[in-house]
Amino acid sequence: MGFYDERILPNLLACACDSKPVANHRKIMVPEASGRVLEVGMGSGPNLPFYDAARVSQVIGVEPSAGMRRKAQRAIARQSIPVELLDAPGEALPLEDHAVDTVLLAFTLCTIPDYDQALAEMRRVLKPGGRLVFMEHGLAPDEGIVKWQRRLEPIWKITGGGCHLTRPMDRLIEAGGFRINRLEADYEPRTPKFAGYVYRGLAEAR
Repeated sequence: MGFYDERILPNLLACACDSKPVANHRKIMVPEASGRVLEVGMGSGPNLPFYDAARVSQVIGVEPSAGMRRKAQRAIARQSIPVELLDAPGEALPLEDHAVDTVLLAFTLCTIPDYDQALAEMRRVLKPGGRLVFMEHGLAPDEGIVKWQRRLEPIWKITGGGCHLTRPMDRLIEAGGFRINRLEADYEPRTPKFAGYVYRGLAEAR
């Protein structure tokens, strides 16, 4: 990775991920995690303050960006819950089969190059009966917005660290071997609609 990806992009993403609308999603969904948790794409650690310490025994974060891992160390130092941060991509999780009770996926699936492989890995490491907790932005339901998403996506991917605007998150998760038990999807307030259609929900491996 170059200077932009390791020094500039982490700061831009951390700023975007700390916005009030995004924090509201985290406040609702992160407390759904329980037991031993795997967080795919921990980034700078914006989810950490929202875990319920009474329900979570450990958080294992995977993050392939060295710049993001550096930023995450500050958030980790403030936590009472044990946190382990690993240098790994979502497509190759360094965990044994059936190792975690919850997988948390928060605004990450949009950037993973091989999302099919990553979802297969998440399914592999989940214990039987474990849950996938997700919140992701993606393909909008309105054709006019979708046209803009498709026009802007090539540039968006370059400036946003590989982030895609047009991934239909619910369909990808279901095709990845999960059954969605709860799903909400709507436009995020005070956010451009082309980047602000957010899916959030709970799923279990089929």
